[in-house]
Amino acid sequence: MHAIHSNWTKPRTDACTNFFIEDFDILTTILSALKWREKNGTITMVTDSTGLEFYKERNLLGLWNNITTELDNIPEYVDPQKFWAAGKLFALKGITTPVTVIDTDFIVWDRIAFDNLGDLTVIHREELYSDVYPDIYHFRMKHGYVFNPDFDWRLNPANTAFYVLKNEVLRDFYIKEAQRFIEYSDDGDNLTYMVFAEQRLLPMCANTLGIKVAEFSDLERLFCDGERYFTHTWGMKQQMREDLSLRRDFCLRCVRRIKDDFGEFVPILQSIPEIKDYFA
Repeated sequence: MHAIHSNWTKPRTDACTNFFIEDFDILTTILSALKWREKNGTITMVTDSTGLEFYKERNLLGLWNNITTELDNIPEYVDPQKFWAAGKLFALKGITTPVTVIDTDFIVWDRIAFDNLGDLTVIHREELYSDVYPDIYHFRMKHGYVFNPDFDWRLNPANTAFYVLKNEVLRDFYIKEAQRFIEYSDDGDNLTYMVFAEQRLLPMCANTLGIKVAEFSDLERLFCDGERYFTHTWGMKQQMREDLSLRRDFCLRCVRRIKDDFGEFVPILQSIPEIKDYFA
């Protein structure tokens, strides 16, 4: 199965002037790409020119089977602070199905039985908490926009850190609705609007087309034994920024796994400024 990573650098570049990736994110990106290739198939990084240069300077282009700069073409109307994860949506636009979408901070440790999956399988569903997933009246939209009347607002959103999409009609419908929502969004916060465009629209679109949304797991199972199969560092990142010992321990565990499973990459990684000290 082919997979895509994506990295739209503009949200971080706009916020911090100089683009950077933190040490723990570099290490999870490495493991995410290499483990996918070892266990499940090919993988492409869809990024922009700044991202390409970042990976090229650190000799990391070999992590992926291919790397493209399609995200240079994201339209100007996309606010990179409000829609900070829009790169994933635009990366999907040029990819044929079936495809797996996987975040760079998400690692799949074992083989996936793709033949047993339906048109859409997500890592897990989200609870419909009103502060994150508010009702339709929360959204301020520009003149001319109307929400699709067939959307069911009672559906639980889908966590999109990792999902397998096999249906091209669904891909096109999802991208169209997400881009339309982004383009017509008026003033609003940078959480509820982004997660609506990405995580709430996907099951809404699937349901409208009569497509069942399956799940690899649920939050309870992932917390109990998920790390045997999946690792997602999203909820741990702020803790690592605040606790240097936790950060160092995590990075050293990643390095040990890279040394054990992909020793041929160690000489390259030892020269990368952000992570070289962990290989000492």
